[in-house]
Amino acid sequence: MLTTYPKEFDVIVVGAGHAGCEAALASARMGHSVLLTTIDADRIAHMSCNPSIGGRAKGHLVKEIDALGGEMAKNIDETGIQFHRLNMSRGPAVWSSRAQADMKLYSQRMKKIIENQSNLRLKQAIVDEILVEDNIVRGIKTSIDEVFLGRTVILTTGTFLKGLIHIGLKHWSGGRISELSSEKLSDCLRKLGFEVGRLKTGTCPRLDERTIDFSSMEPQYGDEPPCPFSFSTEKIEREQMPCYITYTNQKTHDIIRSGFDRSPIFTGIIKSRGVRYCPSIEDKIVKFSGKERHQIFIEPEGINTTEYYPNGLYTSLPIDVQIKMVRSIRGLEKAEIIRPGYGIEFDYADPIQLKPSLETKLIRGLFSAGQINGTTGYEEAAAQGIMAGINAVKYARGESPLILDRSQAYIGVLIDDLVTKGTKEAYRMFTSRAEYRLLLREDSADLRLMPFGHELGLIDDSIYKKYLKKKENIEKTLKRLGEIKLKPNAATNSMLKNIGTSHIKNPVTLRELLKRPEVNIDELYIFGEGLKNLPQNVKDEVSFQMKYEGYIKLQKEQVERFKKFEYLKLPPDIDYYSMIGLSNEVKEKLTNIKPTSLGQAGRISGITPTALIILQIYLKKRKIA
Repeated sequence: MLTTYPKEFDVIVVGAGHAGCEAALASARMGHSVLLTTIDADRIAHMSCNPSIGGRAKGHLVKEIDALGGEMAKNIDETGIQFHRLNMSRGPAVWSSRAQADMKLYSQRMKKIIENQSNLRLKQAIVDEILVEDNIVRGIKTSIDEVFLGRTVILTTGTFLKGLIHIGLKHWSGGRISELSSEKLSDCLRKLGFEVGRLKTGTCPRLDERTIDFSSMEPQYGDEPPCPFSFSTEKIEREQMPCYITYTNQKTHDIIRSGFDRSPIFTGIIKSRGVRYCPSIEDKIVKFSGKERHQIFIEPEGINTTEYYPNGLYTSLPIDVQIKMVRSIRGLEKAEIIRPGYGIEFDYADPIQLKPSLETKLIRGLFSAGQINGTTGYEEAAAQGIMAGINAVKYARGESPLILDRSQAYIGVLIDDLVTKGTKEAYRMFTSRAEYRLLLREDSADLRLMPFGHELGLIDDSIYKKYLKKKENIEKTLKRLGEIKLKPNAATNSMLKNIGTSHIKNPVTLRELLKRPEVNIDELYIFGEGLKNLPQNVKDEVSFQMKYEGYIKLQKEQVERFKKFEYLKLPPDIDYYSMIGLSNEVKEKLTNIKPTSLGQAGRISGITPTALIILQIYLKKRKIA
């Protein structure tokens, strides 16, 4: 007998991982009633893989989530145990933040935030069915015949759809090791007409700190002082912990090869694709057979635990092989495995079936975010989650969705890649995926996105005032640097020599002087009052704008050309099969993807320049272009 919950929700979120938490919080903070369901209410925002947030390009996503009013950056600032900025020897466009997390504290704090958020209800349940009427979502049904009605539903199911765990030749159902899987929901998606595929990921064994010889490893310390993720965090005051580096060796590789006959990967038991950019150690030694060793990061999982994570030892080998493999590595000769590494296969829905708002094309009001869309990583999931939460509310209000384009945010790149190209393997964010990355630096995320967050009601006035002050200071400083002009006299040239730059023969503004690579903005206060005590974030932005001014101008011109095609909207009712001159392949792809603009159409694989010209002519005839 069905039991229907008496209250209808504006938004129902299925799954309380990193995507689900951001989706639920965004919707609730926008003033709408939200139900968040999860298989295990004690594992909210659980880190099932590596205990860290951020990294190359992923740090950009975390900063953007924060600028929109999300929680991930604040959560890692409160629970991080080592902070480090990556790529600092390279250009600022690729600088990225990363932090080790105290896994337990990270999950516990997020659960507390969820439980204390107004408009948000939390329920532990396994969702079996999405309720649909006339291709419009109506709610969900759980495994114990509870019905929850909702105007929108967001699926953030992670690895739980028909999750199958592998350790050697042993395998069993599970969303994570020792957790139940969702066995019926993906069948429901298939019945509704969705194309559902299969992906694979994995994790590393966890080691007992008391059995590790850290003295034979290379210690890796974080930055001092630690640099926060959130634009609202003043400073990090938590205790910091070191990580360590060690390496595999030829003995390790021989042991791994000896287990191939019982490896689910090499015996064909696992048939789905793994993560290309985060391969298992088995894959590594086969694909890079000429490499004598592979780097392993030994990372703490928290301050109050003895568990360590050997990042780089992703494996689904039998436990006896895992033990021998681990103990063949320097510093781990006596290491004890607390939890074995494992592989997991799970169902996902090809994201080509989504609109740029993350609403499905088949069912109105049904959204999805995270690994169900074929991505990997906490950050990619959370980025989709906050956008799905925002757009579910906008759908419920009857408003146009918020769509961030590729020139505005890494989030825009991520979602555009997914909905335009789809994926047959786990998608991971890289700086190389962003063609306008010079404009999308992680420290400028507030300048790019905070007005959106404030308008949505996700950024409070106190934080927004800080943003406005920063923006004002940048503008005033740039103006001041342009107003102060140095005369080519002996006194000026002497000061220039003292700061390590060449003399001038003609009058030069401080703005022009700052373009010199060797000139630091901190040295310019001797030429003008008011430049000495500027906030660091203002100095960083001003310096960047001056030193990369030519490149920035060029990229902005590229963005303007990009925007012209993005503004040419393609009506959703176009009959591509009736168009003369398009190949059958092009017609099929355009019909399946239904691009929203000429720009998006041009990014679809296989769409030729000739096809774009035909589309442009079509728009002109309909007086759209």
